[in-house]
Amino acid sequence: MSLNRQLMNMPHLRRPGLVLLAALLSGALNAAAPNVNNTLVWNKAKDRVEADVRTLGLATLLERIATETGWQVFVEPGTTHTASSKFKNLPSGEALRLLLGDLNFTLVPQTNSSPRLYVFRTELKKATRQVRAFREAPGSKRIPNELIVQLKPGADINALARKLGAKVIGCIEKLNVCRLQFADAEAADAARELLALDDDVTAVDYNYSLDRPMRPSASTSAAAAPLQLKLNPPADTGEIVIGLVDTEIQALCGELNKFVRKPISVAGEVQSTANVPTHATGMANMMLRSLQAATKGSTSVQILPVDVYGPNMTTSTYDVANGIVAAVNNGATVINLSLGGQGDSAFLQSLVQSVLDRGIPIYAAAGNEPVTTPFYPAAYPGVVAVTAAERGQIAPYANRGSFVDVAAPDSDVFCFNGQSYYVQGTSASAAYTSGMAAGIADSTKKSWSDVQKVILQTLTVP
Repeated sequence: MSLNRQLMNMPHLRRPGLVLLAALLSGALNAAAPNVNNTLVWNKAKDRVEADVRTLGLATLLERIATETGWQVFVEPGTTHTASSKFKNLPSGEALRLLLGDLNFTLVPQTNSSPRLYVFRTELKKATRQVRAFREAPGSKRIPNELIVQLKPGADINALARKLGAKVIGCIEKLNVCRLQFADAEAADAARELLALDDDVTAVDYNYSLDRPMRPSASTSAAAAPLQLKLNPPADTGEIVIGLVDTEIQALCGELNKFVRKPISVAGEVQSTANVPTHATGMANMMLRSLQAATKGSTSVQILPVDVYGPNMTTSTYDVANGIVAAVNNGATVINLSLGGQGDSAFLQSLVQSVLDRGIPIYAAAGNEPVTTPFYPAAYPGVVAVTAAERGQIAPYANRGSFVDVAAPDSDVFCFNGQSYYVQGTSASAAYTSGMAAGIADSTKKSWSDVQKVILQTLTVP
């Protein structure tokens, strides 16, 4: 069953004629980013508000309120308003009246959760679109002139793009998710304000850039230990395939290519430099090294490479999501993400959650900074974030912190084109962990939940 159909069949996502991602259904991404030139400070303890806003759109204003207060904020779709107000030390009720102008609003306390603020022009029950808090992490590489948009069934993305002066540069088939490109950042921000409350739009999010991982280096001090793996025929059921969402892959040494399925690209074709291994080539070798150790040299596990970089020096959260969908729809039962960045994409997170809900584990690199701040997609809930271990300690270059789940071996010397190359980093650690998990599942027939327990118990963080 494809991921698209799986999403459609999930009870909490079902809606006639539409395939939805979990967080997108709730409108989790439907507000514009805060304008740093506008000030809004909410002292919840004293119930006092300070504001200095000028021509601030309603979607952005409500997002700021959600961020400052922690309230659940709902708005009537299609409602428009521009806030311009300056005041200090006002209680929240008076502050909301000045900020929202002639719009109606109701703040409803909740027993077991934060209060709900309903903003509407006609009636309260029509305030159904939720506006979430938005905090962009320092270091996020937002693509300034792009947006990711999800539409309702029947809506015309090309007509919408023409109205906004945008270009459609990609769509994820059957998910009603498209990537829009604008002339500049200002045009994208203005469009996000309009799209946030457009009744034909389910959700809108920013797109973030992720750098291409470094290529392996030539090894001058050690030769590659040969891999001796036997490929067993896959079982009639329970086939195990590692989705390697990464760069383009090249031919491996010897008989190892039989472990690699036909590569897929979602970012354009590229002709690799024959005498230099790509990052994905190094990751595949690391997975096979781990598989050999976990299965004692005999396995039916295969690797499905999905290129999300193509000929480009960067990829994006949209492309990574597209690559994950392609991997799952083509049989991947484990996902490896030896890539990442500081950009926290609600769109990518919701897709990741949908994959995890299907019972497909995801292993991701924790990053090579070293810092304790979250690195995405590794830091998303449910993803196993893998940092690098050296001699019983976290490697000095590797990210650490509360989001990290396990620590794994971080280096390997492998054969490519008759020469030895060296790979190191949390990317390699994630690949090692993916291979180990797949090998355990293959050799022991444990469920993925039991495999996860073994991984967490074995690869403990020092």
